[in-house]
Amino acid sequence: MTGPTGTEDGTVVRPNRRSAEKIPLFVERQTYRRRRLVDAARALPVLGVLLWLLPLLWAVPSEPTSASTGLIYVFSVWLGLPVIVGVLIRAMHRRSDSPDPEDEP
Repeated sequence: MTGPTGTEDGTVVRPNRRSAEKIPLFVERQTYRRRRLVDAARALPVLGVLLWLLPLLWAVPSEPTSASTGLIYVFSVWLGLPVIVGVLIRAMHRRSDSPDPEDEP
């Protein structure tokens, strides 16, 4: 039976640090911001579902919430999510249009 690193006796083999590839600890600012924009775009549907489910918690307090307050909230979320998506799309296009310093010869 082989161990977790593929050795027969189950010993841990650590790679030599000098032979390992040098991976940069930090990435460039543009790459970092582009990745965060993509992360925000991926998290937006989850945020939208949570915001849409939030009115279900309004039934818990002793004072009932008026229907007009609930409708205003639902429609403001309904209008706010596409606006946020538009801002994210515009920011992603702006980042993709700017030339990367790595692409220059």
